[in-house]
Amino acid sequence: MGKLADKVAVVTGGGSGVGKATAALFLREGAKVVIAGRDAAKLVAVAADLAAGDALRTVPADVGKADQCAALIQAATAAFGRVDVLVNNAGTNIKDRTLRELTPEAWDMMIRTNLDGAFYCTRAVLPQMFDRKDGVVVNVVSVAGKRANPLGGAAYVAAKFGMGGLGLVLSNEEKDSGVRVSNIYPGEIDTPILAVRPKPVTEEHRATMLKPEDVADAVLFVATLPPRVSVPELVIKPTAQMYW
Repeated sequence: MGKLADKVAVVTGGGSGVGKATAALFLREGAKVVIAGRDAAKLVAVAADLAAGDALRTVPADVGKADQCAALIQAATAAFGRVDVLVNNAGTNIKDRTLRELTPEAWDMMIRTNLDGAFYCTRAVLPQMFDRKDGVVVNVVSVAGKRANPLGGAAYVAAKFGMGGLGLVLSNEEKDSGVRVSNIYPGEIDTPILAVRPKPVTEEHRATMLKPEDVADAVLFVATLPPRVSVPELVIKPTAQMYW
């Protein structure tokens, strides 16, 4: 039996990168998984690639909209009976990311996707976790949520600091409820989001980065610890990347 046998997980941003890798790993460990994302076609392609049959469901959802997050958790619960693990992984960035370039519209979009979505999904899943006195919320944040490096851009950094704060407050508020919260702060990862870097990323640079599977391993680690153990924060970075 796998480490997640009989568990049900929802993974946002499941159409590529860390979300897809996490879904694949969770499935291998025996979980039933629901992946969500804005692009329905990408979700269908992931489902076909993972070939997990009825153990994997797809739910198109924009996490920046509270009603769609509620519908996502409802759909997962209807399909599999409950949600044991929520992985808030959905995120995005833009090329024009300096404060000089940011527009109010771009700022709003970045905050909705990178911060509000984690709140909306968490809020939707908590009641059933409270009822069972058991559940794990994993926030895939970013080292940009620990170190305000201009590389991520002002809106991304602000949203990720907020996401980290949200997770830490919830972890402390609910330390006696049976619900555990872990923030994971990855450094540079070789994922499709690199396409919107202001400057193109070289293949040599990509080769030094984390792979999505590395972060998925970290998500699995914090999600499968015994109930007496909680990891509030975990930083994982490429060996070659500075952390300061």
